[in-house]
Amino acid sequence: MKSEKQTNFSLELVNREAKPEGTVLNVEGVQIGGPEIVVMAGPCAVESWEQLLTTAEAIQAAGARILRGGAFKPRSSPYSFQGLKEEGLKLLVRVRKETGLPVVTEVMDTRQVELVCEYADILQIGSRNMQNFALLNEVGLCRKPVLLKRGMSATIDEYLLAAEYIFKQGNDKVILCERGIRTFETSTRNTLDLNAVPMLKRRSHLPVIVDPSHGTGHWWMVPPLARAAVAAGADGLLIEVHYDPQKALSDGAQSLKPDKFGQLMKELRAVGKAVGKGISS
Repeated sequence: MKSEKQTNFSLELVNREAKPEGTVLNVEGVQIGGPEIVVMAGPCAVESWEQLLTTAEAIQAAGARILRGGAFKPRSSPYSFQGLKEEGLKLLVRVRKETGLPVVTEVMDTRQVELVCEYADILQIGSRNMQNFALLNEVGLCRKPVLLKRGMSATIDEYLLAAEYIFKQGNDKVILCERGIRTFETSTRNTLDLNAVPMLKRRSHLPVIVDPSHGTGHWWMVPPLARAAVAAGADGLLIEVHYDPQKALSDGAQSLKPDKFGQLMKELRAVGKAVGKGISS
């Protein structure tokens, strides 16, 4: 049976033993990994100026600190909406100027890294690309903060080794994101592995956030799992919000309406207080 020390043998940079104190990342004035739970929220996909601005203003009023929105969308079907691409990036920047919210958006390909770096404050590596080692190396060279999502079938060891790839290229600005794993269970989109939160916090010094939207696939399950993630020690949350989910071009079924998101933020403040963490109001 492996000891914790033996399990960590190949983790030279992200290992908690390499840095006993937790890492706190400063993203345009937002501290991720510190005493405040940081909520990143917004639509799964950028669809239009009106959609993005309306949602951004609503989440900001509720206390979210970072705007999420996909310009490039990896979809299971090649016939599904693939995102507005560079036009979507431009809309994110316009909304950032309007609201002051930093932006996180996904990069899917090594050929996109330079472009996305021009627009985004945080680069997201999606679950499908967690072991795209060429992409990990490329974002490691760009020095922008990276939000690395756990692969849908990845072990904790494999996940941390993916983060190690980014660190090895000189980029120490990595945020881990548990977003659910694929199991035998079919009643939810994925199985949200909240075990991963304390395990990752124990094994690594990196900030850990949770995505209960992809973790469940059902909007009504997002609030209880978000509250549970905060109670488990998460440093932040990634939550999908859309003002008209039924007309969303991507993942409407797991998106909260702004009023539901506002109510959730109130509940999260109470949970955060119970575990000694604050949330912006």
